[in-house]
Amino acid sequence: MDVVIQDDFDLNKIISCGQCFRALPVEEEWYCFPCGSSVLYLRQTGPEKYEVTCTRQEWISTWQRYFDLDRSYSQLRKRLKGRDPLLDQAMEYGKGIRILRQDPWEMLLTFIISQRKSIPAIRNTAEHLAERYGRRVETDYGAVFLFPSPEELRDITLDQLRTLGTGYRAEYLLDAIRRVNDGKLDLTGLDALPSGELLHNLEAVYGVGKKVANCIALFGYGRTECVPVDVWISRAIRDSFGGTSPFEGCGNAAGIVQQYVFYYTKAHAAAAGRHAQNVSQNSGSVSA
Repeated sequence: MDVVIQDDFDLNKIISCGQCFRALPVEEEWYCFPCGSSVLYLRQTGPEKYEVTCTRQEWISTWQRYFDLDRSYSQLRKRLKGRDPLLDQAMEYGKGIRILRQDPWEMLLTFIISQRKSIPAIRNTAEHLAERYGRRVETDYGAVFLFPSPEELRDITLDQLRTLGTGYRAEYLLDAIRRVNDGKLDLTGLDALPSGELLHNLEAVYGVGKKVANCIALFGYGRTECVPVDVWISRAIRDSFGGTSPFEGCGNAAGIVQQYVFYYTKAHAAAAGRHAQNVSQNSGSVSA
């Protein structure tokens, strides 16, 4: 089926900006997005045109919400333009990013896993968890393993979690799994709470601090006013914005702006590092 998306929408930026760990590009320019019990493939076929592997009803009922398509990101960027030159650069560079409305259960576990791990390492651990405990689904583009449900992980042990490369996070994961299965943490019920109470409940899980709780709220519950502050965002606030948060005054768009800044800062830090390395190598060869 074909759909038209008349707004910022860049599949590569969406999957590489640090908000999801199991969406990936596959053959023939298709991108795969597993979420809960559903799997979507889509690819761009022209300006604002995309081919998707779902029915129109599924697109409207599930995937429009997933991709936050009821919000105009181009209008958001236009409204915020001029507040700060560097922020303008970050928004332009990240144009096409959208905040995905993902499964809160998957967000809970994957962002616990994410602590002090690189994105490739998070992806590997999440994929191993799905392959070992999730349900295998056959698609036209190969097998996909769904993220395991709370019930599928009910009897998992600490040692089994450690074999997945979770390290010290295994105890945090086990607490989260038990809380959800025992009914102490009602992930569905949390959706009805104000953001402050939502964050408070998430932080009650062993090992879930403010940053992880804000990630879950932003990417699992669509609370776009929540701003996860990790080392990249802290560095950007300190070094690029003079110690003043650029997210103040952004209201319920603050979390979206955070993604622009995160994506821009991380990409340009990598480029700066490569440049410094090249300068060092060139200097060394001249002096030699």
